[in-house]
Amino acid sequence: MTVKTIQAPLPGTFYRSASPGEPVFKAEGDAVAVGDTIGLIEVMKSFTPVVAEEAGTLTAFHVDNEDAVMAGQPLYDLDA
Repeated sequence: MTVKTIQAPLPGTFYRSASPGEPVFKAEGDAVAVGDTIGLIEVMKSFTPVVAEEAGTLTAFHVDNEDAVMAGQPLYDLDA
């Protein structure tokens, strides 16, 4: 297995759930399949899903819910 660090595709605000009070899309230790939503990045009230391009296990988040992120900033690690 290889740990890969997945980066933000665009700048904005990172959300781990669809709305406040909702469960997170994925938590550390969760299995991830290709196409799974890991989080959302919001830019000017437009939400872009962060979608897994590989299967594996989500091992760590590098950002918290509602953190401002820049394009290319590490979001999470995936043991693929």
